[in-house]
Amino acid sequence: MTTAFRAVLAFTLLAGFYVLVGLILAAAVFFDVLLFVDFHARGLQVAIVLTLAAGALVRALWMVSRRRQGEEPGLAVGREQEPELWRTVEELAQRVKTAPPDEIRLVAEVNAAVAEDTRFLGLSSSKRRMYIGLPLLQTLTLDEARAVLGHELGHYSGAHTRLGAPVYRGRVALIATVQGLGDHPFIRRLFLAYTKLYLRVSQAVSRRQELEADSFAVAIAGRAAMSNALTKVRDTARAWQLFTEDYLSMTGIAGNRPASVFGGFRALVGDPVRQAELARLAEQPEESSPYDSHPSLGERLAAIALLPEPPHVPDPRPATVLLRDASVAAHALEQSFWTQEALAMRPVSWEDLVARGMYTAVNEEALRDLAVAGQRVMGAARPYLDAAFEALARGQRAALEGELRGLGWEPSEKLLASVLGRALEATLIQHDQARWALSWSGPARLLFEDGEEVLVADYAAQVVADPSGVQGMRSWLAGLGVKPDFVPA
Repeated sequence: MTTAFRAVLAFTLLAGFYVLVGLILAAAVFFDVLLFVDFHARGLQVAIVLTLAAGALVRALWMVSRRRQGEEPGLAVGREQEPELWRTVEELAQRVKTAPPDEIRLVAEVNAAVAEDTRFLGLSSSKRRMYIGLPLLQTLTLDEARAVLGHELGHYSGAHTRLGAPVYRGRVALIATVQGLGDHPFIRRLFLAYTKLYLRVSQAVSRRQELEADSFAVAIAGRAAMSNALTKVRDTARAWQLFTEDYLSMTGIAGNRPASVFGGFRALVGDPVRQAELARLAEQPEESSPYDSHPSLGERLAAIALLPEPPHVPDPRPATVLLRDASVAAHALEQSFWTQEALAMRPVSWEDLVARGMYTAVNEEALRDLAVAGQRVMGAARPYLDAAFEALARGQRAALEGELRGLGWEPSEKLLASVLGRALEATLIQHDQARWALSWSGPARLLFEDGEEVLVADYAAQVVADPSGVQGMRSWLAGLGVKPDFVPA
């Protein structure tokens, strides 16, 4: 089945969806009118079901029609700001015989994409945009970046973006309709089956278009550059996800944000341990579905291998040469995606962000609550940490744990041992004896000044199990400069 035929079929199915909605509405009106002419109980049941379903359909479609497109992501860069990037894009557009985009935007994503504002079901175009992920430019060579940009411009050349907008809006409308029919099982099943058919056809069109765009990329930069680019896109996307979940997620903790987001990402992808981890992930088998918008990587690489190799002089320079100054572009992009609330936070180094973030997330609450629990059990004037030690030494473990539960800690056999271990870590940190250390290879570690790792969890568990060890713990802390009247900051 040709791509053109599938595209026509997708549009036909989209039109059929609105016909189906019209039939449901017409049936609802018919049975409502029929009740006035010939009222009977069975007709009333049918009329109620159809009327409620019709209302749900209208509401779902109304909500979709009222959705406003948000602000464009990223940072728009003009020819005067990034002349080499624009020159390259315009040259590649000429090679694939299409008009260049009207706007280029750098985005904080591992992605490159094109879009086109269209009217009259894609027959008329008003504005073209190209989105280029800065994390991609940090990891690709110039050859690979040219292949990726050629691929995206190939979508323009093949008129893929003209078809994309109405097809995408059709997907949104169908999915919203199915979700809005949750209380109408029969009609929902009807629309769900129709939606699945539409998605299978429209996504098959998308997959074929990706292969067509790959052929443009190969004609520009060669088979090796496009194959390497696709592999790097996959690996870089995984690295970016890890980076955002394990590192960038610390933004906001203790009122801080990283001063250099992309500098941190560059450090992570350059770490040998992370590179080995990504290589292991790449060995896992791919999963595919008829609802995927892109062919599997294996399918794309196999198709690329069959394409003719063009005459090409390799250029292994980093893709960041397309930018006038990569660090300036990264800073400007970061300013564009932070919220005003985030911009008001203190910009700090990644080392400080991790050190302060880990302390706040892991230690701060434990130290404060253990001191408060000790104060309450012993009736102390202030929340001295030593009051908790004294309560433990006097066999008041159950009372301490009861106070901790009252402060919001989850009940557990190891509750006091866990809180004590974290509180001891916090005490070392507050007395400048230890610090959470950033590692791009794995989780942060708490280290003494000499680089030795702080391992107090087992020690805390021993003291909780045998309170006679409290005196030894006090002596150890006193040797590190912790006074008996220490009150957590």
